Amino acid sequence: METPPVRLDDVDQRILEELTRDGRQSVTTVAQKVHVSRAHAYSRINRLQDEGVITRYTAVIDPLRAGLRASAYVTLKLRQHSWRELRERLTAIPEVHHIGLVGGNFDVILLVRARDNVDLRRVVFDQLQSMPGVLDTQTFLIFEDVDTR
Repeated sequence: METPPVRLDDVDQRILEELTRDGRQSVTTVAQKVHVSRAHAYSRINRLQDEGVITRYTAVIDPLRAGLRASAYVTLKLRQHSWRELRERLTAIPEVHHIGLVGGNFDVILLVRARDNVDLRRVVFDQLQSMPGVLDTQTFLIFEDVDTR
C-alpha cells in the first residue's frame, strides 16, 4: 500500500531544506533561518518526524576520503516475484549504499561503493550475481561523483 503524502506548507519546506543542508544545526539556528520562533520550529520538526517525513539524520560521507575508491551503479534483472526476498538480502550487503526498484530495461539499480576494484568485483560476482532471483547484472563504473546538495 502506498503511503499518502503529508501536506507540507512553505515553512515545512524551508525547515526541510535547512535540515537537508545541515542536519546538525540547532533548532534555534533553523528557526532563525526560517524566520519562526524556536518553539514553532521545534514543534514543526517533531511533527515532520512523527509523520515520517524526516526518517533519520545521517552524515554525508566523501567516499574517496573514507577509503571507498571504487563505485558503480549495478543494474539487476530479476525473476518475477523475487523482489521482496531479494530486497532483504540486498540491504544486508554493506557495500550497497542505495537500492531503487525501477521500471524499464532492468528491475533494480544499486549504488555500490567498495574499497577497490577487487572488492567491487567480489560484491558483483560473488554476492549479487549468485543471489537467487537475479537473472542478469550490468555494471556502470562511476569515474566522478558530483554531490548536488
